[in-house]
Amino acid sequence: MRLLPALVLAVLPALPAQAEMLTGAQIRELFTGNTVTGHYVTGGPFSEYHAPDGRALGDNGLTLNVDACWNTDGDKVCYHYGPIKDRRTYCFTVERNGDNLALKVADTGRLNALATVEKGNPKDHGDGGRRWSCDDLLASRPTERLRALARIGR
Repeated sequence: MRLLPALVLAVLPALPAQAEMLTGAQIRELFTGNTVTGHYVTGGPFSEYHAPDGRALGDNGLTLNVDACWNTDGDKVCYHYGPIKDRRTYCFTVERNGDNLALKVADTGRLNALATVEKGNPKDHGDGGRRWSCDDLLASRPTERLRALARIGR
């Protein structure tokens, strides 16, 4: 029982300040053209470059992304893995606390990963020479795609 006060004092500095829930527009602005890198709560690493054309280039620490895309849906970021016929989709809310992000499963609020954003594509994530397209995901939101491309000067 004597360890409890020492443990509380040790943990207090690590407690986050008030986290800010990001809107879809804020997520798009923060992620587009940048790399989100972090660890899942299960411990595995990930790093994905969020290309303005909707591709999510990178890996989950174990597997390179192929046919991986990202978009925002309301105030969530959604990731779509695999070809259209076998696609798996995962959506998350994003909370920011300083430079740190918490990605929470949109349907349950369960913490999925902790991450940070790196400017640009410092890990040089690419498509490995494979062609894939996220046009089917972006077709319903052409103005968002055009705005994203305009921000990077294309």
